[in-house]
Amino acid sequence: MQLMSPAFQHMGKIPSTYTCDGKDYSPPLKWTGAPKGTQSFVLIVDDPDAPVGFWDHWLLFNIPASTSELLENTKNLPEGTKAGANSWKRNDYGGPCPPDMEHQYRFRLYAIDIILDLNIGATKNEIRTAMKGHILAEATLLGNYERLEK
Repeated sequence: MQLMSPAFQHMGKIPSTYTCDGKDYSPPLKWTGAPKGTQSFVLIVDDPDAPVGFWDHWLLFNIPASTSELLENTKNLPEGTKAGANSWKRNDYGGPCPPDMEHQYRFRLYAIDIILDLNIGATKNEIRTAMKGHILAEATLLGNYERLEK
């Protein structure tokens, strides 16, 4: 399975439009190669370089198996998709906003063989626990961002 964005290359710089310095839009994402038996997708976007440990920027689960992309600034998620609580305690996208240096952001997409029985606002730990043993494939897109003015 492969995850990509028309907005930035793997290991490339995330444009400021998708950060706290810009419009804070969610970036467009596309994926291919989901394995047979996929019932839904989970998307976890986090920052492992955050000073407080991992910072969760966007958590989506129960993305329908028929979905292969999310458009820029996605407000209308595919039917059935649920958003988890990010580190700001919001159920939406929060873009990169590193306080200290360049950070790397991980966009990880999981193809799973179930629909997760979780409510909107589930935490990353709850999502990861619920999908344990059900992951068919995983794809990662890495992007970097450093604020020019802090």
